[in-house]
Amino acid sequence: MIFKVCDKCKGTNIKTLVPKLKEIDSQAQIDIRCHNLCGIGRTKPFVIVNHIPVIADTEEELLAKVREKVKNGS
Repeated sequence: MIFKVCDKCKGTNIKTLVPKLKEIDSQAQIDIRCHNLCGIGRTKPFVIVNHIPVIADTEEELLAKVREKVKNGS
């Protein structure tokens, strides 16, 4: 599993998001840098899960969507 998150976007708080992603999949590779989704990331949190962007209105909703993707093996 590969999680990609941005450390520049205002919509994403990596200090809270990254530890929660590690709880979801402790073996996942986490790539933290700009991923050129600035328009979305300005207002909404996102994670790219295995090359597929996952976007939500809140971090809690985002984590629920990420858990579903991991569960389905996406």
